[in-house]
Amino acid sequence: MREFIKAYWLFVAIGLMGLLIASRFIEPAPPKELKFAAGAEGGAYFAYASRYERLLAEQGVDVTIISTAGSVENLRLVQEGDADIGLIQGGVASSERDDALRSAGAMFLEPAWVFVRTELGATDFGDLRGARVAIGQNGSGTRALGLSLQAEWDGNWAASSQLEISGTRASAALLAGEIDAALFVASIDAPYLQQLLQHPELTILPFQRADALARRSPALAPTILLRGVLDIGDDIPARDIPLIAPAAQLVFNEQTHPAIQSLLLEAASSIHSDGSLLAPAGTFPEIKLTDLPTTREVRRFYERGTSTLRRWFSFGTANFLERSWVLLIPLVTLMIPLVRVAPPIYRWQVRRRIYVWYSDLRELETRGRQAATIEERRAVMAELNKLQEDAGAIDVPLSYTDDLYRLRGHIDFVDHLLKDLEADASTQKARSKPRGIS
Repeated sequence: MREFIKAYWLFVAIGLMGLLIASRFIEPAPPKELKFAAGAEGGAYFAYASRYERLLAEQGVDVTIISTAGSVENLRLVQEGDADIGLIQGGVASSERDDALRSAGAMFLEPAWVFVRTELGATDFGDLRGARVAIGQNGSGTRALGLSLQAEWDGNWAASSQLEISGTRASAALLAGEIDAALFVASIDAPYLQQLLQHPELTILPFQRADALARRSPALAPTILLRGVLDIGDDIPARDIPLIAPAAQLVFNEQTHPAIQSLLLEAASSIHSDGSLLAPAGTFPEIKLTDLPTTREVRRFYERGTSTLRRWFSFGTANFLERSWVLLIPLVTLMIPLVRVAPPIYRWQVRRRIYVWYSDLRELETRGRQAATIEERRAVMAELNKLQEDAGAIDVPLSYTDDLYRLRGHIDFVDHLLKDLEADASTQKARSKPRGIS
């Protein structure tokens, strides 16, 4: 590792700089807190929101549930940014109000139940014009649907046909004969519905043109309340009843992080995929029964399902890896030329530690050859011995030791050369001495 850092520190620095620059372009991490507009406590929307809260908490996302009056308020809160996500009834969103909203798809059907007193003799929704009809409170999806249905039947209904009561209060008024009919948009399991379904003085108004209504509104679906589905023994209902059912949608702001969109759909698949008396298992979530635009991430989820990374890793880890793909672009761009140039530069750096000594060796050889006296040559030889010691201390990878020993051999060669020169100089000096007189 030490050798690697010595040799490749420049490339490592360039790579880290590339990562730093690329990190500025990484998509921001998804939020860890969400606000969920969920309708009134005790209602179906609130119960579903609680299930989302538990599932998202397991993935490290905290959900704060906001109690509201219903779909209209949920829609407003999400649009204005006071809530991040919300459940709304199909048909509530209008084209003038959905510019910033996106749908995660339809989550479940909410049948529109129109109960009428038998003595009224109504067989079609239009027969209720002029009757005392409860269509829900202001701000509720029920009232929005009621007004929409009345508009389909020529509009301009009297105020007495648009009474602002709903739920158990409307049910009690209907049973007491205080009103002639009531519109409910609720789950088939709602307690007050069970009471109304079994009351002999009340009937469910069928929507014989449910298919036509569904064609006119993409958030509405035709459905059939099958004969005997509520009670086989007592044959309730006694015949198939065509109904119109708004599809409850999960909505969010268009700026919602794609990872949160995917996480919501994972939770939705777990919560809403079970069957019911109105739809078989696997029907929901569903992308077609929406009256709001969807996002690319939502469409990708419905086409391909959970991402591969999410199948193997937790939400946080998978999201980090998905966001980090952008780092590969500069890394690959940098690494291709660096990989090509790094080995030659590494070899040059290692060999440079050895070859740099040849300059000193050449200088010592030259000085040794030009030495005028034996003392000068011996001084050069002393420096040469020091050079040999320093060369022995050079640290190089094993694959380059042949170059190191070649240097030491050359130093030894110069040492022998200078010793030969010294020997020749001593011989010549001895020969040049005058002979003594015998």
